[in-house]
Amino acid sequence: MGRLTAGALRAARPRAPRRWAAAVLLCCTGAAHAAVEEDSTHRPYPVQVRPGESLRAALHAATPISVGGQRFHGYTRWDVRWSFRWWREASGRCAITEVTTRLRTEVQLPELRGAGAAQQAAFDRYLTALSQHEQGHVQIGRDAAQAIDQALRQMPAAPDCATLERDANAVAQRLLRDHVEREKQYDVRTRHGASQGARLD
Repeated sequence: MGRLTAGALRAARPRAPRRWAAAVLLCCTGAAHAAVEEDSTHRPYPVQVRPGESLRAALHAATPISVGGQRFHGYTRWDVRWSFRWWREASGRCAITEVTTRLRTEVQLPELRGAGAAQQAAFDRYLTALSQHEQGHVQIGRDAAQAIDQALRQMPAAPDCATLERDANAVAQRLLRDHVEREKQYDVRTRHGASQGARLD
């Protein structure tokens, strides 16, 4: 989050709900392999400083990020999706042969316009710390995707394909929940980035 206070960054900042999807594809022989595909998007939003306006006030007025009634200066959303293929043996036993895991991240951060030299310097310091905090959220999403990918690749064969599908998706969902909780604790521990320097004094 940003450091406005919430939704955005120093305004406070809760996380947006994470979305996930599991698609199971039938077919094919071959060895299961891991390759997390990552798609990252950066969405800056403009902050215009008016004469006599403080940097904090300008950021708070400009941020489009609001979560739970709180406004933030920065925000990260991530989304993990997975799919897998399996092979059914003549006996009916089923094993995963291929896994595809995709991570999509989107980071929103402010872009200052019209500031004087002193305000620009203060903003640059703030943005550096805020960006570092948001990258921590990106890394948690990346860790979630990698954990899911690895767990699916290591799934043991099941007596039948319906059981394999159910068990594999249950493991992936559990790992996703674990990382969402880890993300909440990250915000608590860093006070939404304040302890990392994302604060305006």
